[in-house]
Amino acid sequence: MIDNQEAVKLIDANRGEAVIVATMNANNVRFGLPSVTTNQNLDMPLSGAMGKASNVALGLALAKPGRKVMCLDGDGSLLMNLGAMVTMANKTPENLCHVLFDNGVYAVTGGQPVPGSGRADWEGMAKAAGYAAVFSFDNLEDLTTGIGEVMAAKGPVFVHLAIKPEIENTPVQFRQRAPRTMQVAMREMPAILGND
Repeated sequence: MIDNQEAVKLIDANRGEAVIVATMNANNVRFGLPSVTTNQNLDMPLSGAMGKASNVALGLALAKPGRKVMCLDGDGSLLMNLGAMVTMANKTPENLCHVLFDNGVYAVTGGQPVPGSGRADWEGMAKAAGYAAVFSFDNLEDLTTGIGEVMAAKGPVFVHLAIKPEIENTPVQFRQRAPRTMQVAMREMPAILGND
């Protein structure tokens, strides 16, 4: 299994000018994107919109076909919105990469098990939905070796990552807040992306 922060670090290091739409554990300050980002202006944090990162990423990818868009999704989040997989595949955005962080738990709400964890065939669902390319990694070495192929693949691309569960048990009111909020990102993103 892959350490959550190491996976996010590797994705961030290979993003180039891609917009990253991150949800839940991928956007947790303690072990997600806010602690490792190298281009905060291109981060769209959606930690308060569980299940919707894939929809936001699809909208950005369709609106900006010349820019790579990466969705860092969680297994619990995607489970809440499975229809998004078929919608993404149907819209065929070549610039979209949907990365699923499969840790089997709701990491930022106390570690409750995700229904179907260990039984759900995420890669099979992505293939059946019609994603153009599907990848799966369960260790950092293979992900490090394969990230170039993932980034070069014509989308929509689906990437399944087997992630070590890491639970956030700090009460919400005491958690460190990310420096970039969804409101700030929504306000600034149009000017940052411009006419590309």
